[in-house]
Amino acid sequence: MSENIENPIRAEKRSKLKTLREKGIDPFPHNYKRTAHIDEIKTEFGDLEAGEKKEGAVFRIAGRLMTKRPMGKAAFFNIQDQSGSLQCYLRKAELEENDLISYDNIDIGDIIGIEGFVFKSKKGELSLHTQKFEILCKTLEPLPEKYHGIQDVELKYRHRHLDLIMDPKSRKVFETRSKIISEIRSFLNNRGFLEVETPTLQPVYGGAAAFPFTTHHRALDMKLYLKISPELYLKRLIVGGFEKVYEVGKNFRNEGIDRSHNPEFTMLEWYEAYTDYNDQMNQFEELVAHLARTITGDTKVQYQGQEIDFTPPWRRLSVYDGVREYAGIDPESASDQELFEKAKALGSDMEKAKSHGEMVMELFELSAESELIQPTFVMDFPVEVSPLTKMHREKKGLVERFEPICAAMEIGNSYSELNDPEDQLSRLKQQEAKRVVDEEAQPMDHDFMHAIDVGMPPTGGVGIGVERIVMLLTDCASIRDILLFPTMKHKNNP
Repeated sequence: MSENIENPIRAEKRSKLKTLREKGIDPFPHNYKRTAHIDEIKTEFGDLEAGEKKEGAVFRIAGRLMTKRPMGKAAFFNIQDQSGSLQCYLRKAELEENDLISYDNIDIGDIIGIEGFVFKSKKGELSLHTQKFEILCKTLEPLPEKYHGIQDVELKYRHRHLDLIMDPKSRKVFETRSKIISEIRSFLNNRGFLEVETPTLQPVYGGAAAFPFTTHHRALDMKLYLKISPELYLKRLIVGGFEKVYEVGKNFRNEGIDRSHNPEFTMLEWYEAYTDYNDQMNQFEELVAHLARTITGDTKVQYQGQEIDFTPPWRRLSVYDGVREYAGIDPESASDQELFEKAKALGSDMEKAKSHGEMVMELFELSAESELIQPTFVMDFPVEVSPLTKMHREKKGLVERFEPICAAMEIGNSYSELNDPEDQLSRLKQQEAKRVVDEEAQPMDHDFMHAIDVGMPPTGGVGIGVERIVMLLTDCASIRDILLFPTMKHKNNP
């Protein structure tokens, strides 16, 4: 078949478009003055009796045609706007000539404007009796056949606009996501935090163990990195005298894609002077419990068939205790070789023994994380994996850090922030040296060190993966379900 022969459905729609233009009807008018949204009509007239009419209540609504049921000289059809769907009824004899031509040349998926009065059908369905009919956008591409959602996930993620048109549940997820972010801002603003923005393009990346995306600035002839974390910039603001700061923004990490990872994601990060990780544990669980109550009405939510209870206080579990409980080995008394052999037995892909702390974390991740379904603060990490964190005030070789885990998924990270300039310089030098064998180790950042030398007060900091909170509160199994446009492999469309 020749590539120039158009799909027959598109060809028919294009023919109707031509007819409209030949009849002098603009199929793409500049605007449409509507007087109501569908949910407003349903709220005001939902209690009408079957068969009752409100001929004095005339409304102009607009939206996408989702169904069309011709019945000879009459027709029923459904129109959908952002707020919902409404049945409409028309009698052809009541339409003016141009309105009738427009109706005769519409297809499912077209965007239309309706003027009419409200009534309730004999079957009890609230409807609009059409008095005027206008076409607002004549479409060329047909909608998918499935009315109640798209089953092909490739189509769902690659053409999100179709998913949003066809699946009200998907639209609801993204509306909820927006509410969650709004509530996060409200929660922190009410506690005296200042919202700020840090650079997306950074000359030195840092604040996390991740491989960055790189670009080149032509005018300055220098390499720049998309930020993997706002941490080192937010700490500069604490040094500068802002005592409570936060940012909700995009981070970029050049890493794999799975159910909880996407290269581009939204991070909430806050820093609060004169606090430590104990203070931030309390604030973290208060925030998430508040979000659960506000969004779902309860601190207990259903996630993938399990009840998750966000009611504070959450369980506190040290990394060492987790390894003892779930891996069956004592990290304090075991030799490095014993830790390595245990990790290999649990499926680690380590080729040789690493540092003591790194092997302890490997054991924890292999044995404990999948068991932590209820919200748990995993705390007191080995210093080797925490270069920006204060040493533990009581436990040798550990730092004051926690990661909250829920539904076997890490949802955040927090430290008592390191503010000793000599200790910080030493640890960044160690990270710089590791870069020979570990490309995700943090590079030296001399501008950041200058800020720490100037002096940062005792500070507690928190990072939260916003998408993972949204997943938990919307019962979505994959991060792709709560990203409007997840990263996809490029595909050439014919």
